[in-house]
Amino acid sequence: MSCFLVPLAEAVAVSVIRKSNEKKIRGENARPLMRHLPTLEKMLWGGSLMLIVDHFINKEFTVDVRDMLTVGVPMAVVLTAVWAVYALVKERRRKVATQ
Repeated sequence: MSCFLVPLAEAVAVSVIRKSNEKKIRGENARPLMRHLPTLEKMLWGGSLMLIVDHFINKEFTVDVRDMLTVGVPMAVVLTAVWAVYALVKERRRKVATQ
């Protein structure tokens, strides 16, 4: 099973984006989703690591494109969507608290 490869690739991409936009993320005028990019990064790396350990323990290391498309992509999309909702709710609460 290779479903962890898609979230792992997304984790690498998010890490690169975060590192290249470090100043924009820390600024007060940062866009809501950019401000919470480190949270998405941690979620993706942690989930990928847990899946790698699980597949290692169960000896399920095979590269299967169908598995990546049917499990890995939906898993990464759902995780990113949950993070986006989290980030937007957190930003809304931050704005309400500062008013």
